[in-house]
This record gives sequence, C-alpha cells and structure tokens, in this order.
Amino acid sequence: MPLHRHLSKGRAIARTAGDHASDMFAPLSVIGRGLRHHVDWARSRWQDTPKERRGPTLFLTAALLIGVYLLPHGLLFALIALMASAAWAGRAPRAAPAQPAPDVADVKLGALYAALTPYLCGPEDANPLYHFEGGYKNAFSDWEFDGEGRLSRLELTYPAYFTDTEPAARARIEQVVQGKAGRAREYRFDWDEESNRLRIAALAPLPTDIVAQRFVAAPGEVVLGFTDEGGTARTIPVTRGGTTVQQPPVVWRTGPRSAEPHLLVLGVTGYGTSSLLRSIALQALPYGDLVVVDGAGTGEHACLVNRPGVHTVETSLHGALAALEWAVGETERRLAALNAARHAGGAPPEDVTRPLWLLLDHPTELSELAQAEGRPDPQDLLELPLRHGRAARVTVVVADDLQARHRLTATVRATTRARVVLGPAGPDEGHDALGAPLDIVPAVHAPVGRGYARIGNGTPVRLQVPTTVDPLDDEAPAPLRDAVIALLPHRDTRTEAAAPAVPPRPDCPPAVPAADPAAPARPVDLAKDEPMIRSRPIS
Repeated sequence: MPLHRHLSKGRAIARTAGDHASDMFAPLSVIGRGLRHHVDWARSRWQDTPKERRGPTLFLTAALLIGVYLLPHGLLFALIALMASAAWAGRAPRAAPAQPAPDVADVKLGALYAALTPYLCGPEDANPLYHFEGGYKNAFSDWEFDGEGRLSRLELTYPAYFTDTEPAARARIEQVVQGKAGRAREYRFDWDEESNRLRIAALAPLPTDIVAQRFVAAPGEVVLGFTDEGGTARTIPVTRGGTTVQQPPVVWRTGPRSAEPHLLVLGVTGYGTSSLLRSIALQALPYGDLVVVDGAGTGEHACLVNRPGVHTVETSLHGALAALEWAVGETERRLAALNAARHAGGAPPEDVTRPLWLLLDHPTELSELAQAEGRPDPQDLLELPLRHGRAARVTVVVADDLQARHRLTATVRATTRARVVLGPAGPDEGHDALGAPLDIVPAVHAPVGRGYARIGNGTPVRLQVPTTVDPLDDEAPAPLRDAVIALLPHRDTRTEAAAPAVPPRPDCPPAVPAADPAAPARPVDLAKDEPMIRSRPIS
C-alpha cells in the first residue's frame, strides 16, 4: 500500500476518534462550562456586595451548608442539584469571538475606487490603474478622515489619457466623489494636469451668524460677505455672537479707479439676493445717493423709502423708466461737469463727485412687462451708466434670478465684471454666471446667503452674505431687524419711535452784532460734525 494511502487512512482514523471523544465528553464539557458560569456569577455577586454585608453573607452561607449536611441524603441531593443547574447553565455553546470592525478606509475608499473605475478605466490599457479587480491603494496616495469617519482629504492619481481639460469629464468625477464622500459638504477639487493628480478637500462651513453692521472699510469699498482664510489676505473685526472676532471679507472696490465698477448678482430664489442688495445699500448710504428699482414688486426695499440719500424706490414699470431716464440724464450732466472742471483746472462740484448707486432687483421682470406693453426696455437705459459710470461716479448693481441670466442684455453681462452667485449652482450654471469654471462643488442643501464671488479676473471664492433682513418683515427676528434699523440714516415712524420735533425755521436770519475792531482775530473752524448729505429729487 502506498505511503500516502497510509497517511490518509491515519488521518481518517484520528478524525473519527476525535469525533467519538468529543461526543463522549460532551456532557462533561457542558457541566464544566456551567460550573464556570456559576463561579463567575458568585465572584461578581461577592464583588458587588458591600463590605459591611459580607460578614452576614458568609454566616448565612455557612449555616445553609451545615443545614444541607445535616439533612438525610442532603449532600447527594445538593450535588445532583448543582450538576443539573450547571448542565442548564452550560447548555448554550461558547459564543464565537466577535469579528473585528472593518476599517473605515477599506470600506469607503474601496467603494469610491469601484465607483470611479468605469470613468477612469481604459479598455486598451495594458496596465490599468483602475480595474474592477484592483485595489484603491494603487490609485489613492493620501487620505484623511475626520472624527465622525467622513472623508475630509484625498489625493488620487488618474490615467494620462483621461480628458481632464474638459469640464464635462471633470464634472462627472466630481459628482461621483461628492456622492460617495457626502453631499452635505462643499468640496474643493484641485486638478494637477501636469502630474495627473487630483486633490480633494472638504471645506469647513462658513459662519452664518454675522448680522448687518458697520464694517471696517474705506470709502468706495463694499463688503459683500465673508470667505475662507485662504480666499483673501485681509481680515476685519466683526461682531459675532456678542464678541468681536476677525473674519476674512470679500471686498468689492468701486469708484473712478476701480477695474470692476459694476456688480451682477445671480441667485436661486430664496437664497438672499435681495438681502445682499440691502447690505450694499446700507454700506453705500453714508457716502452716496441711491436709486432703487424693485422689479419683483415684493416690497423688499420699502425700508429705504424717504431716507436721506435715497432719491426714489420704484416698483412699477412707469416709475422705473422715469428713474432710469433721470439716471441717464444725471450721468450725462456729471460727465459734462467733470469735463468742464478738468478744462478749467479747478475742482469739480461736490454734487458731481458724490457717488450715485443704481440698485436694480429683478429687472428682467420689468423687461418682459415692457415688451408686452410695447414700451422701452429698462435694461437699455442702463447702457450709458454702465459704460461711463466709472468716470461719472455712477455704480450699477443688478440682481436677478439665476434662471433669468439669459434674459439680461449683452451690455449688462459684458460690463458687470464683478459677479456673485448665491445658492447651489450646477457646473454649467456656475461657469456661465461667474465667467470661469468653479473648482468648488456646492452642497445639496446650502444655507441662505451662501454662494460664490469672482471679482474681475480673480479666482472664484466662497461667500457668505451677512444676514440683512427686511426691518418691515414681522416674521424676521427682532434682533436682526434692530440691527438693520440701526444702520439706516434716520428714524422711520413705520418701524421706530417718532423722531424728535425739529424747531421751526425763523422767518428772517438773526441779527449779527458788529465785530469789535479791537477784539483779537480768532481762527475759523471749518470742521463738520457730520457728513453733508444732499438729496437731489428726481424732476
């Protein structure tokens, strides 16, 4: 008989003997397991018993054992009862050891690798980096998870034949990564086309509790909102939650030396385009005059009515056309006055150098109404202020719905090089609205006022608009309304207490006594306690 037959027969005999032995000693193993349970139970009860009760417990146990010993056949019955209870307690088989928890990186990165494989796998690649039986460690070089087990940073390598220069191909990869890593956060995608690497970073949420206040900015600077620390090299002090903290702002510079004198704000409905217009108006009022056109007619800017420096707030098509026609004439007058002052070599008049702001909220709705009635388009009247506004100190801010961006005129889109997009925008919408590809994938559910800003040819940055509610909105919290009211030029009886009575103007100027020739001459103080605000009504 061959040797391997002897070995296989010996293994079968040993296996059979082991099975018989386990069957024969199975009752003993059950009783032994039950006795071990009893010992563990007695030890735990003894440890849980307070020290002052251990003496009486030992005395009662000893008395019970003596009583059992004195009974006829007591030890036999006690042994039978102990074996029966041990067999009952040990009847359950030994629990299998718990399997170790799977590694978070293996689970989540493996799923992400499998999801990216159909998009990054080439059928003709002899040594594919992504294939259906491969592992993520060959493609992912660095990763990091936060305390909650969510992916916060990842660096991966993709094949050289992947079309990373096409926005559509990039959008597919970004959508897959966001779907696997979590749609509740924003992610920044850094495409390194030279080395075929993609760096992904989850962005921390921006603060949403910064309310309207007087920001530290120079005349002509407007704080649109706040961004990440890496989005700007400047910080300003702001009041947040009752304390003063430093926050990085998104500053838009206006005036005759600004490269981007006009602003276009596009947003999803309900994400704060009107709030941003109110914030800009409150920052512009101390240094300039305002003309507001509310094309939506919702009364979002009624708090600016009859305020010093606010020429008019129009909600109808007739009033909007009249206001914009006056703005065109005012722009021409300013240009003529500035040109005459330059030729004469003198200083221009004060009413020419004081900034004029044209704030238009949803002008496309007025354009549709004007087209239906056969009247001039209000956007056509913006051509002169937009093209010559920087020289005439006229600034135009247009806010509209993101879906209505195609209804804006070519002049409006070409001259507004400072852009803001509020709300979750897709890759195509963000690229069309900002004029540049957006390397940040927005979250599915973004807070009100969250968006992105691009000033001129700069890189798009994240933006959180300060909370600037309508003070006439009864549903808004009272502290937020009070913060806006405190920034308005003077009190309004609709929302605040009545202003103190102003003494009547005298009929004739008071008589000035003649100066004493012998009195010493005093210097003349030309300082002013408050800046002068001259409001020119529309004629």
